[in-house]
Amino acid sequence: MTTIALQEERIIRTSGSHNCGGRCIIKAHVKEGRIVRITSDDERPDTEGQPQLRGCLRCRAYRSYLYHKDRLTYPMKRVGKRGEGIFERISWAEALDSIADHTKRIMGKYGPEAIYLQYATGNAGKTSEEVWMKRLLALYGGYLDYYGTYSSACTNAATPYTYGTVNTGNSREDWVNSKLIILMGFNPAATIHGTNTAYYLKKAKAAGAKIICIDPLYSDTAAALADQWIPIRPTTDSALLDAMAYVMITENLQDQQFLDTYCLGFDEGHMPAGIPKGNSYKSYILGTGMDLIPKTPIWAEQLTGISRDVIIQLAREYALTKPGALIQGFGPQRHAYGEQPPRSGAALAAMTGNIGIKGGWASGCGSPCRKQYIGSIPVPNPCKAAISMYMWPLAIQNGMQLGKKEGVRGVDKLSANIKLIFNMGGNCLINQHSDTNGTAKLLADDSLAEFIVVSDHFLTASAKFADILLPADNFMEREDIVAPWSHGDYVLFMNKAVETVDECRNGYDWIGDLAEKLGLKDEFTQGKTLDDWLRFIVDETRKENPGFPAYEEFKEKGVYDWEYEEPAIAFKEQIEDPKGHPFSTPSGKIEFFSARLWELNQPDVVPAIPKYISAWEGPEDPLYGQYPLQCIGHHIKRRVHSMFDNNDWMEDAEKQELWISGYDAEKRGIKNGEEVLVYNVRGKVILPAKVTPRIMPGVVSVPQGGWWSPDKEGIDRRGCINTLTKYQPTPLAFANPQHTNLVEVIKLDKQEVGV
Repeated sequence: MTTIALQEERIIRTSGSHNCGGRCIIKAHVKEGRIVRITSDDERPDTEGQPQLRGCLRCRAYRSYLYHKDRLTYPMKRVGKRGEGIFERISWAEALDSIADHTKRIMGKYGPEAIYLQYATGNAGKTSEEVWMKRLLALYGGYLDYYGTYSSACTNAATPYTYGTVNTGNSREDWVNSKLIILMGFNPAATIHGTNTAYYLKKAKAAGAKIICIDPLYSDTAAALADQWIPIRPTTDSALLDAMAYVMITENLQDQQFLDTYCLGFDEGHMPAGIPKGNSYKSYILGTGMDLIPKTPIWAEQLTGISRDVIIQLAREYALTKPGALIQGFGPQRHAYGEQPPRSGAALAAMTGNIGIKGGWASGCGSPCRKQYIGSIPVPNPCKAAISMYMWPLAIQNGMQLGKKEGVRGVDKLSANIKLIFNMGGNCLINQHSDTNGTAKLLADDSLAEFIVVSDHFLTASAKFADILLPADNFMEREDIVAPWSHGDYVLFMNKAVETVDECRNGYDWIGDLAEKLGLKDEFTQGKTLDDWLRFIVDETRKENPGFPAYEEFKEKGVYDWEYEEPAIAFKEQIEDPKGHPFSTPSGKIEFFSARLWELNQPDVVPAIPKYISAWEGPEDPLYGQYPLQCIGHHIKRRVHSMFDNNDWMEDAEKQELWISGYDAEKRGIKNGEEVLVYNVRGKVILPAKVTPRIMPGVVSVPQGGWWSPDKEGIDRRGCINTLTKYQPTPLAFANPQHTNLVEVIKLDKQEVGV
């Protein structure tokens, strides 16, 4: 690449490639080779159709991240016990020789299913380290792949059983046509969930939409936009939705014509052949089916903590105010039975006839129905085996025992345990995965996972478990192409703003050197530079998008917007022409009842219809007597998952604190700002208390992303929620239930040995 000359202040258009809910234009002001200031999108026309892509405080704090004193700047190898974080400096040559030797040994001894690229989203660019490592390992013989995400695995797995796809969301500019918007565990003011999502909600509110937020927390979105906040106990979302369905059915508020035309399994008259009577959704709701429990508002009140009157009001409003949008966030599906809320929400969207129309919303996953093709680096992995991204600890311990009933795809059973892990820019090896204490014990045993390679910017909790630790270049030191995380009709070019420091290297450079040691340099690079590969991505994109600019123009402008005359409406064709455009389900209809789920024969945990299932460590668990507080881990503005936790500027913006209600704090003699101990059978956390009316009684929250920092007694002193979470995969998606936890909280000065 061209060396950037030292000169007077220049402005470089770029973006960030971390796993943020947004994706924004960043302008780096560079003087004498250093970034001296960061601004954002303030030149392009700020129109209703294409609002500016302005960065939030995370983007604007990049300088503190880039020039942080603790940044990794040279390769290291482990010299202490794995997990102690004791390393010594080595050369790149020694590091790559070691990685190559272990890769050859493990591939030769165990085969490709023993090599695993850990789920990692610290760099989400089109040419990230993970992409290049996947390409290299694919050429070398393959690797064990994963499916799903820690963000949305349950809804991604469950929603297709209703609709045949996860792309159930209208485009955001359609929200202005809604008369009622219900946000269920959806907080885009903090998670962003697509740059400008809060802006489109604000426009909808200005156009007259009523906005209701259902959340255990009075979130920033609720504070800024909601007409009504309905606090709900974690794990009980489906109970609320079931009771709303009960009100609609008993008051004859459902859109029966819609149900009869487009749906399968709502009532006994529209069931698949051969299914015993009493298994329809309506029978379940009314209590005339198998469990004989009517899902009344009184029933739901005891579970959810929401009064029966509010449940009735909410049900009537959603049934009678059309068009309406029930938008489900990802928090409610990160629970013990997180597959149920997305299907429960989709059931209500169908009952109200809010599917395939302007101002409606099909619920479930809600990924945008309008997609744009962007080219990618070819990764021809010959190994067909894949596991859920959450199942890797079991694949380390007992991989050869895992088969299809444990969610293995592509093969009947794994042929090896995981022996080699590449963790390229991610913190799910420890920090963002459940049960940090249990996971640390597993990874510390180097007779199980025999070799771990980590590339990162800092010595994170995950990086401490590396055998070889490599220093990555920063977003501002590389070129790449990035697309929005979810909603947004644009793509951005990341221009390099400053030179890489010390011995930090771009992934393509060092993985190319590793390819040479594995005898694959020519196949890996195909003679291309990184700039050539970026051109390749643009050329591939242009094949599917004739209006897409040439490489030089795209690079110079830094952004390309797709433009549309009308909002995209999910399932518009299916509703307007059901015979010509059936749903992508086996029946061609919206499936309240899924024959595929019925055939799994796990009705208690994977029912064929959406149901409320009482959660372990939920409000009905007997353990509640010992640990009487439900603990969740909400997203906050200062971090992108665990990124920026060590950024001093962000610490000034928002502290890491335990959210606790005034009621629960008073019972325990806790005052605002006092240090408290949060504990359960899995671990202990010490952090300050934030006593606030913005969280419902009976629930506390440790904001997710704090870096796991155990002291010599094993007590986490930073506030890592996963010190407290349980490793128990969900039954269908085999996914993470990290908001399902019971804890107790005490003042620190009351701590006793053995708590």
